[in-house]
Amino acid sequence: MLEIDLPDVVQELTDAFNAYERALTTNDIAKVNDLFWDNTLTMRYGIREGEHHYSHAAIGEFRIKRGAVNQPRTLQNLRITTFGRDFGVANTEFIVAALGKVGRQSQTWMRTDRGWKIVSAHVSIGQ
Repeated sequence: MLEIDLPDVVQELTDAFNAYERALTTNDIAKVNDLFWDNTLTMRYGIREGEHHYSHAAIGEFRIKRGAVNQPRTLQNLRITTFGRDFGVANTEFIVAALGKVGRQSQTWMRTDRGWKIVSAHVSIGQ
């Protein structure tokens, strides 16, 4: 039977999510890229037109070309759910400080031999 939300696994994934959030908001592009699964199957849907990336390489290239972005934000309604010991999802809403708009972020995470990695991500922001 699949065990959902084992406390130690939830804590591990929460720590990985928090590391991603720190890296994102401090523009640690190398760390953000490292937290995505290094695979051609990795994908990310972004906020703007053309921000749809279909591989770890494409995601990394986008971040490097875009460069540093001022992105302070406040998270709300964070939900992290794990399925077994090696798979989980993180969903949150965020308020962009500069815009006051509510955005949404979903991440699918998988445990790898290099730790927890994002295999799929989706970001959107309200009008």
